[in-house]
Amino acid sequence: MDFSLNDHQKLIRDTVRQFMEAEVRPSVKQRDREERFPTAEIKKLAELGCCGMMIPEEWGGPGLDTLSYVLMLEEVARVDAGMATSLGVTNSAVQVPLLKFGTEEQKKKYLRRLATGETLGAFCLTEPAAGSDAAGIQARAVAVSRVGSGLGARLSPGPGLAPASWGGAPLGTPSGDAYRLNGTKTWVSNGSVAGLFVVFAKTDPEAGGKGITAFLVEPGFTGFKVGRHEDKMGQRSSPTVEVLLNDCEVPRENRLGEEGQGLKIALSALDGGRIGIGALAVGLAQGALDESVKYAKQRRAFGKTIGEFQAVQWMLADMQTEIEAARGLVYHAAWLKDTHPGKLGAAASKAKLYASEMVNRVVAKAVQIHGSVGYSRETDVERMYRDARLITIYEGTSEIQRTIIAREILK
Repeated sequence: MDFSLNDHQKLIRDTVRQFMEAEVRPSVKQRDREERFPTAEIKKLAELGCCGMMIPEEWGGPGLDTLSYVLMLEEVARVDAGMATSLGVTNSAVQVPLLKFGTEEQKKKYLRRLATGETLGAFCLTEPAAGSDAAGIQARAVAVSRVGSGLGARLSPGPGLAPASWGGAPLGTPSGDAYRLNGTKTWVSNGSVAGLFVVFAKTDPEAGGKGITAFLVEPGFTGFKVGRHEDKMGQRSSPTVEVLLNDCEVPRENRLGEEGQGLKIALSALDGGRIGIGALAVGLAQGALDESVKYAKQRRAFGKTIGEFQAVQWMLADMQTEIEAARGLVYHAAWLKDTHPGKLGAAASKAKLYASEMVNRVVAKAVQIHGSVGYSRETDVERMYRDARLITIYEGTSEIQRTIIAREILK
């Protein structure tokens, strides 16, 4: 078994690491305090190809493998977990479903702009009363037809009639048919900065999970509104918002996949996303370990550095061992996804489960090693401690991952 990285993968890792140290680390504390999105920094990462890593060259991406994507996220999260979340959403949760289920016209219109970082994507599945129970969403999508033309066009239920311009400005290739979306989405990462939203709503409420359909929604569509911003514990520079759909008008050509295929699209996106979240957890944990090693070599007590005390040494040893174990699970899941996708199974859930719980143990030890200074906002480990707490929750809670893993064991 060969677990070594090839030269190109090492170059990606080292290039992103150097960029994060030089361009991002100096501002990360201040952006966290201000809840400021790293617009300029992400634009520079886009120039390095980090905004569409798994997208083929024909659509504007570098066409890299999943492991290369994992290495990028790991290095970003080592310095700024919030930035890694924003990149993970647009790379995996939005672009991969669009590549897999989108029409040629949809890819021409949106995929290249996403892959090059011209615009960012957001994923709208969670609702106030539907989190882990994705099939329980209440947002509705009703097929309607546009009647009339121009700014005076109106929507009415029924079969498609003559094509009309959409709100006075053509979008794609008008078919004359559309959908009207109503509902509320919560915990939408990138919600205030995205140019494209993958929105899930029920076209057939009686069919449960089989009645969900996915849509590509632009923030300028009539009836779309960004609501309140979440005041979060951590990852504060990654904007998380509520999205309000009030008779939101979506052209039929912006339906992603077929009616009733939405839950399948959502779950396939989450499978890949969990590998990315595992990588984020490994990177954040590595950053906490790096800070702890540095501090253990500098801080003196009782006439010697605290790194000379067995209690601290054992914490550092446990931290590194757990990081390496999680890294192995994440890399293995990435390798399976690229080489044996049919055998991926619960590997993504195992990687996400262990890595997300590991990072919380590691950052807690990092704060402990720093002592009282680790409780201060002046240290990186205080921010890392807050950033890590979310990782066992989003992209499927630890409890959901255990359910998926157990299901595979017992099948």
